[in-house]
Order: sequence, then C-alpha cells, then structure tokens
Amino acid sequence: MGLGIESSLGDSILTTKLDAAVNWGRSYSLWPMAFGTACCGIEFMAVAASRYDVSRFGAEVVRFSPRQADLLIVAGTISYKQAPILKKIYEQMCEPKWVISMGACACSGGFYDNYATVQGIDEIIPVDEYVAGCPPRPEAVLDAIMRIQEKAKNESIIKDRVKEYKGFLDA
Repeated sequence: MGLGIESSLGDSILTTKLDAAVNWGRSYSLWPMAFGTACCGIEFMAVAASRYDVSRFGAEVVRFSPRQADLLIVAGTISYKQAPILKKIYEQMCEPKWVISMGACACSGGFYDNYATVQGIDEIIPVDEYVAGCPPRPEAVLDAIMRIQEKAKNESIIKDRVKEYKGFLDA
C-alpha cells in the first residue's frame, strides 16, 4: 500500500520520462507554415486537401504567422531578393522548429541556374528534410512530415537542435 496519491490511484498511474511525454505531444501536433512561392505551393494545397489529408498526421493547423508555427514548408523558387524575408520568417518561429524544402527549386534551384535564384534554401536556413521532384508528389511530402515526426520523438528538450549554422546572410 502506497502513501499519498498512489494509494488512491492504484494501478492507474503512469510514469514516463519528461522527454518522451513532451516529444510525443510535439510530434503529433505540428503546426506548419507554408512559404509557397511557385507551383509547389499548389502541390502543398493538395496535401492539405481531403484526398491526402495531412490532418491524419496532426499537421492540419496551417498557420500563416511564423510566431504560431513550428514547421516551415518552403515550396517553390527562392530568389536572392526573397532570401532575407525567408531568414526573418525562420528566426521568428518558435523553438523547436523544423524546415522542409519542397520541390526541386527550393532544394537546388531547379532549372533556374541564374544570378537571381538561390541554389537551395540550405544556403539561407538549416533544412531538416528535402522533398525532391518537380512537382513533388503529395505522398513524398507526407513522408517528409512523418520523418520530421520521428525526429521530434527522438530529441531532448534540454539540448539545442541547431548548433552553429552559417548561411550566406549571416555575418
């Protein structure tokens, strides 16, 4: 017989590590923000629609404010003129935050090999998952969200995720 609360609750008490409980909640309640600049933005709309239904993975609350989001989905071409805006949006997001680079243009500049297009957003912000394709399939985006969920389950709430990242906009 236990003392205190154990005596009244009996076998209905559950013990776990704080990391496991917090990470379980984080992994199944991702709040994405879509930064759609080209045709991949339309593909993300297909992911959120009823056929693919991103809400099955706990990511249906699409936010349009970086202060309310923890998953940034960059979908489309990023020019050097947009790079400081993308960096500022990333910095305004709450911790922990994750980034998905969606489509060939966001991952590697796509077929735009010119002076105005950033050749991959990993030159600006750290990227957690890449979704290849032009256009990328909705199943691939769902797969990237599931891999982000796995990363969120295995993190520690004490340690910093992104250590020293230097993009071309950092001094």
